[in-house]
Amino acid sequence: MTTTRTATAPSGATLPGVTHHLADINGTRLHYVSAGTTGSPILLVHGWPETWWAFRKLIPLLAQTHRVFAPDLRGFGDSGNADTEYGEAVTAEDLHHLVEHIGAGPVHLLCQDISGGTGFRFAATHPEDVISFTGVETTLAGFGLESLADVNNFGSWHVGFLGAPGIPGMLLPGHERELLADFAFPLMNGTEGSITESDVDEFVRTYARPNAWRGTEGLYRGVFSDNGATRALAESHPLAVPVLTVDGAGHTHTENTFRQVTAGEVTAVRLDGVGHLIAQEAPEALAATMVEFTGRVDSK
Repeated sequence: MTTTRTATAPSGATLPGVTHHLADINGTRLHYVSAGTTGSPILLVHGWPETWWAFRKLIPLLAQTHRVFAPDLRGFGDSGNADTEYGEAVTAEDLHHLVEHIGAGPVHLLCQDISGGTGFRFAATHPEDVISFTGVETTLAGFGLESLADVNNFGSWHVGFLGAPGIPGMLLPGHERELLADFAFPLMNGTEGSITESDVDEFVRTYARPNAWRGTEGLYRGVFSDNGATRALAESHPLAVPVLTVDGAGHTHTENTFRQVTAGEVTAVRLDGVGHLIAQEAPEALAATMVEFTGRVDSK
């Protein structure tokens, strides 16, 4: 059941030309923003440690030629974080219901970081909702995501920590700024000045809400509880839409993953000189890549 779209005043940071909305969707309340009035729709899906604010620089660039929508996933940002279901499966259904709710037709879907699995599941199970798929600095369970938790082979401890049921919510309240500003952003960001103190303030604002780690725990738990489900889905329902992969300078995880789960065309782009947070570090390059790719898809 979905309510009528409701415009709302922003709870935190905002942008000129962006409208904030709340909608009761699939058993939760989603906050999302919209911008732009013409062109095919683009749905931007954030990763961790992010909210829709990760796209603050990208949205105005894309909105010049597209209608742009960016939600806070369930359990993140200003979306609902009640004691309910979390994880890739339910979040993928949230995206399906959100696209239906927005009513703009099928979307060009962009997912980054830990949301790649959610986006893949959404696109694979609801192909009627998706015109194209863009993966940015992401991989999937069963295709390399687990390796990011392998601390003996250059993985990071935070992947296992965030996926441990109940542990982030027990230990992180009161330490949100330390985790984000002193660990996560320095680890992931390769472009000095791309994340300002005011940006950190906005991210900390939402990660410091009561029960703010439920969405994070749900998505990261899937790294360890997938049990072959994503590989099975990829075998039975490979992506049939055009796929764009965007990797930073460090590796080609995204390209390597999505070439294995796509039945059709894959365009691979690698942006030198940037780290993991491409939408925040190199918005102009990402926007240009997206506009070229979506324009090519729309013209077919």
